[in-house]
Amino acid sequence: MTKKIVPFSQIPGFDPYEAPVLRVDAHLPPVPALRLTTDGLRERFAAHERVWTPEVSNEPLFTDRKPAAAAVLIPLVMRERLTVLLTQRTAHLSNHSGQIAFPGGRTDDTDVDAAATALREADEEVGLPPSFAEVIGTLPTYTTGTAFVITPVVALVQPGFELKPNAHEVADAFEVPLDFLMNPANHRRHAIDWDGIHREWLSMPYMDVEARKERFIWGATAGMLRNFYRFLSA
Repeated sequence: MTKKIVPFSQIPGFDPYEAPVLRVDAHLPPVPALRLTTDGLRERFAAHERVWTPEVSNEPLFTDRKPAAAAVLIPLVMRERLTVLLTQRTAHLSNHSGQIAFPGGRTDDTDVDAAATALREADEEVGLPPSFAEVIGTLPTYTTGTAFVITPVVALVQPGFELKPNAHEVADAFEVPLDFLMNPANHRRHAIDWDGIHREWLSMPYMDVEARKERFIWGATAGMLRNFYRFLSA
């Protein structure tokens, strides 16, 4: 009989902020600067012949419910230094409460594709108008422990938008430089053994000088960013 996987939140004493760092992936090269430009990103998504393998595709499932399709937007804001727009979820949400996430959510029957889901959810969650976003591609699906099969949708976002976060879902919205996230020297590896099961995950803590706080990126968001790194490095 397969041992049941429990979510991190149910492991006694588990705190992702305090988890020991096994190693930092500083031995891996950062994504070249020219690829972290609007032209470089468009070119990479157009180069379908490049072979690459996602590093993280499936989290251990801790639910037996039917998988649900979802999509997130990876919004790359076209500032002088490209940034990634992220959100911090409110503490009362049932899934991934308080965690840093991309705007996104479950696919509706009216959504024609994953891009439609991601753009709609970003508008509903943070008030990012779809007219500001240019979708340039998608990444392979990422299945979370809660059985959401997520398609990451990558878009270039024109500056000038005014965010209006949904107070029920979003506690904060902020930007992190893309080159920081695409440098494995900022990728930390963690692991825990509990109840006979070994679990591993990544974190990418970012010190937000303007907000005077650390943005602790981990879990599914860090996993999808790691896949983005592998895609851009291939």
